[in-house]
Amino acid sequence: MDFRLVATDMDGTLLNSHHEVPEKFWDLLEHMRAKNIAFAPASGRQLATLQKQFERAGEPISFIAENGTVVVHNGEIISLTTIDSDIVHSIIDTVRASDIDMGVVVCRPECAYVERNDEAFRTEGLKYYVSLKEVTDLHEVVNGEVIKVAIFTFQDAEKDCAPIIRAASPNANVVVSGQHWVDVMDPAANKGQALAKLRDALGLEESETLVFGDYLNDTELIQAAGKSYAMSNAHPDILAIADEIAPSNKEEGVITVLAKLLGSN
Repeated sequence: MDFRLVATDMDGTLLNSHHEVPEKFWDLLEHMRAKNIAFAPASGRQLATLQKQFERAGEPISFIAENGTVVVHNGEIISLTTIDSDIVHSIIDTVRASDIDMGVVVCRPECAYVERNDEAFRTEGLKYYVSLKEVTDLHEVVNGEVIKVAIFTFQDAEKDCAPIIRAASPNANVVVSGQHWVDVMDPAANKGQALAKLRDALGLEESETLVFGDYLNDTELIQAAGKSYAMSNAHPDILAIADEIAPSNKEEGVITVLAKLLGSN
């Protein structure tokens, strides 16, 4: 395929077993730039977190952050999708009242907020949210600018957490984004629609997009691409819909596939 845009999930996909961008990626990024191929991480992670992870990229790259609720191109936000405040309040109350061990992260474009302050929870939150602030009451930060609510559980997100959150927010887009994370967004928000907005900004066709993913929050991303790869470590549902299977993230599968496609291996 003649691809002009590469979008890849981060955790379980591009990031290696040390949760780092593989060293070999940076040479590939320069190779893509030389071929006029755009690159964008497409992640559930916070925009500030992604920007920090890609500081080494030098010139600006595009970002699909917070599971598609924030899209950045040429250094500017070109798409921002907020979630209804009533849904956010409902989730906060539901988590507080639940017997399941959960914690809430309320995400706004510039910062994420938590009220739970135990070290174990904050350690998990800081992995994905470098701009993280503790507040006394999460209800007070719900101001119409919330783009996502992330719920972390030390239990099984898909089995134990997601059903409770779906019941509390039946009109929202509730996705399991990891083994211990559930993300809640506006029904219109997902990585696939974000990819389409970025593609339009670049003046590209769907057939010119190449994507990589591994978990359920990558479903629409894979469906919106011209060519899609699921990592071999991907969720079974993602393996079932992707065009091809890449080696696992621990084997740096994104790097392997891109190097082959770019003729740089």
